Amino acid sequence: GPPADGCISDHIPPGVHRVLARLGDVAVAVFAADWQMIWWNPGWAALFGDPSSFPRELRNFARDRFPVGPGPAHLNRWPVIALDDDTTDAAVVSDLRRATGRFPHDGRLAELIRVLLAGNERFAGLWAAGTVAAHREDHKTVQHPSVGPIEVDCDVLTDGDSELKIVILTAAPGSEDETKLRLTTIATPP
Repeated sequence: GPPADGCISDHIPPGVHRVLARLGDVAVAVFAADWQMIWWNPGWAALFGDPSSFPRELRNFARDRFPVGPGPAHLNRWPVIALDDDTTDAAVVSDLRRATGRFPHDGRLAELIRVLLAGNERFAGLWAAGTVAAHREDHKTVQHPSVGPIEVDCDVLTDGDSELKIVILTAAPGSEDETKLRLTTIATPP
């Protein structure tokens, strides 16, 4: 799409809220174009742990993928392993490059890129490649402390011009992983 005049929006339109409300116990979160988490449901909190105890500005998927300095992740409380870390890393960086083309005047995005370039060698190398694309899907294993490892599919839907990323995590229907995913809502530690 053409560059936007304004900044990245953290606004979730009413229609998107209606869809999110109908997804039931599926683990869902919404991220802005710069991968800043702006909303999550109880299913997400049960699967990954509740991110609300971390400062809002640190709840960013790119910051978690490409840490700068020591410290814990701010979107998940227990280990999450991507099926192919290299592909996931490249997809997130190319998606951020796409966002910089769409929102060239956004200060929050510019600061995120500056911090990641200065503080994470892996990010800097992928950024230098110049790839532009959108992150659409992934397969992950969540090492949940109460129910054990859960394999989930991660699908990323993008909401039009605002570039909201609706991240939906599901397990294969009828699988043991689906059962474990349901159990997280009643077995999540504090």
